Amino acid sequence: MSTSTISVDEFQALEQKVLRAVEIVKREREARATAEAEVASLREQLAVQSAAANTQLSSLNQERDAVRQRVEKMLQQMDELL
Repeated sequence: MSTSTISVDEFQALEQKVLRAVEIVKREREARATAEAEVASLREQLAVQSAAANTQLSSLNQERDAVRQRVEKMLQQMDELL
């Protein structure tokens, strides 16, 4: 039965690979957290803009209805004159 031994250089090389892998994982986690925060911010901005657009659309619809009523009233008055 033979025992395998690892040289100091091989162990140090392995240690460096593990440390590099840990750093890569840390950077990727930070990048993911940053991306998730950005997505949340963009979703919030989209919700705000969507609400503003809905409010503006509602206001325009009300204005259109008011104009329509005024035009109908004027047409009625003109019909009464004829």
